[in-house]
Amino acid sequence: MKNTNNIGLDDKVSLSTAAHLNELLSDYQLFYMNLRGFHWNIKGKKFFELHLKFEELYNDALLKVDEIAERVLTLSATPLHSFSKYLETSKIKAAENVTDGEKAIDAILDALKILLQKERLILSMASEANDEGTVALMSDYIVQQEKLVWMLSAYQD
Repeated sequence: MKNTNNIGLDDKVSLSTAAHLNELLSDYQLFYMNLRGFHWNIKGKKFFELHLKFEELYNDALLKVDEIAERVLTLSATPLHSFSKYLETSKIKAAENVTDGEKAIDAILDALKILLQKERLILSMASEANDEGTVALMSDYIVQQEKLVWMLSAYQD
């Protein structure tokens, strides 16, 4: 019989999923910080609409940071919780002094591509492990972010 964690999932598989969730957590922390910077530093004719949109996006990212960390804990692992680990682990890199709306949106779209790729990988792993909690979380994120990619891309046209 396999060793299982507190929610009845295979220990080793759950720890592997949690490791990928920790990478996603790192990506979200950098994404969140970038969005805050875009919100604070945006300039130009579209200031008001982008300032509000970036605030909406960073608030959403902050909620996801908490949800991901709590899912890692649910899988009997420890979420990463230091900026040095986030910087070391994240595929999303820090964006500094971005004041141009087009450049900010390009950076957001690039980050969303990274997030979506990682979320799809985690979704696949969790599905194979019958980890419906992680599947549901990733599925919700993917649907929301695919729509956001469409909307931001349409905004740029």
